[in-house]
Amino acid sequence: MIGELGLDGRVRPVRGVLPAVLAAADAGYEQVVVPECAAAEACLVPGVSVLGVRSLRQLIAVLADEPLPDEEQDELGRPDPLLSGLRLPGTGAATGMHSLGAAQHDHGHDLADVVGQTSARTAVEVAAAGGHHLFLEGPPGAGKTMLAERLPAILPPLGRQESLEVTAVHSVAGLLPSGKPLIDVAPYCAPHHSATMQALVGGGPGTARPGAVSLSHRGVLFLDETPEFSSHALDALRQPLEAGHVVIARSAGVVRFPAKFLMVLAANPCPCGRFSQRDDLCECPPSAIRRYQARLSGPLLDRVDLRVEVDRVTRTELTASGARGESTATVAHRVRAARQRAAERLADTPWRTNSEVPGRELRSRWYAVPGAMDEAERSLERGVLTARGLDRVLRVAWTVADLVGHDRPDATDVALALQLRTGVPRGVPMAIGALT
Repeated sequence: MIGELGLDGRVRPVRGVLPAVLAAADAGYEQVVVPECAAAEACLVPGVSVLGVRSLRQLIAVLADEPLPDEEQDELGRPDPLLSGLRLPGTGAATGMHSLGAAQHDHGHDLADVVGQTSARTAVEVAAAGGHHLFLEGPPGAGKTMLAERLPAILPPLGRQESLEVTAVHSVAGLLPSGKPLIDVAPYCAPHHSATMQALVGGGPGTARPGAVSLSHRGVLFLDETPEFSSHALDALRQPLEAGHVVIARSAGVVRFPAKFLMVLAANPCPCGRFSQRDDLCECPPSAIRRYQARLSGPLLDRVDLRVEVDRVTRTELTASGARGESTATVAHRVRAARQRAAERLADTPWRTNSEVPGRELRSRWYAVPGAMDEAERSLERGVLTARGLDRVLRVAWTVADLVGHDRPDATDVALALQLRTGVPRGVPMAIGALT
């Protein structure tokens, strides 16, 4: 029996009904009683009979096999308004959390709305196909946020088990969409740069609550204006990025939340946002530019596979009346096909996307075409790439090969992966559609 009993005998909803019923099913229970408004959520668990009641009087009538008394549903039977809020206890209103299950996320925006930005569009597609983290750097108004907001729509729909995982996390946080308890598409979470470390990774007094990294589980975590985040909050992301989960210890116990997400970082090149190698519009002193760019630590950026510069949109691109870029539906189709190729190749392994495969496995089991990695290996010798960076280039090359339909990465696939990693032009087409 799961719920909160009011002093007037009414049964009120609580957070975490879905994970509680999942635990009950694992323990062998076949029947559960929950508040009526949470019955749809509890029914997501197969093999469990769910009884939704409005009051203790109704429950006693059911147990005593008596006629069910009619109970009016009033404010006491509705979810507490605080359960729908986005504020984590103890973090204050400044957390600025913007979390949306994809059922709530507005997918009406199309990728074709983004003007120009061929390199950035390709990076977003590769990120979605292989689960690679992405860093977008460019001036304000260039389209970084537009690209990030359109990324969830090109991710494949969640499987049944993934949907239950995501729904359970949002249930614990009290953020399930009303009227649709099951989240079946990738969630999107975009915390404000004033968010605290507890808001990002989870926490709060008493029982720990999931943070942004868990609310974006199986989806996208977008950190706009990344250098403005607290350095402690950013460094706290390194553990969930590697482990795929976050462990929070409190006096009441230790909580483990899943946190396997696709991270998108966005930043301006300098405090004023106008620094560029091509023109002289920036008024920031060199020391201010260095301090601003140093706010992103090397260990965090080393975990990001794709780093792309987003250029200013030109007047010609903005006013052109010709054909727009590829639509979300076209790119999503290629992403699903690439994910399927990767899943078939990794079928007998614990991994499902190219970004999850360890470097030693890539080097020993999945080779590129002979000679394809020569340029990448020369970049390693020159110090342009680290050993970890070389592994990440090979991961991205496999994703590019899956997108264009190659059995193994060739020199063109590796060159594109190198350009997406280092930003140095390699003389290859930047549009995936041009390579297929």
